[in-house]
Amino acid sequence: MNQIMNMIIRRVMGQVINRGVNFGFDQASKIGKGKRGTGNPADVSPEEDARREHAGREQGKQSRQMLKNMRRLGRF
Repeated sequence: MNQIMNMIIRRVMGQVINRGVNFGFDQASKIGKGKRGTGNPADVSPEEDARREHAGREQGKQSRQMLKNMRRLGRF
């Protein structure tokens, strides 16, 4: 019974940590867009803003994928 509880708790905690990491990467990729006060969106053209937004999303995706792969390697 104790092993089953540990397994369930470990799985739930893993999911919570993954969501937290993903949220952190998403927030970090938004820096410079004016949402956190680090950039002035009035100085940027709409094309440049769209390009930065796309680049930030791609970087976030790559970071999450790399982190996921590192977690997989850590299991072995």
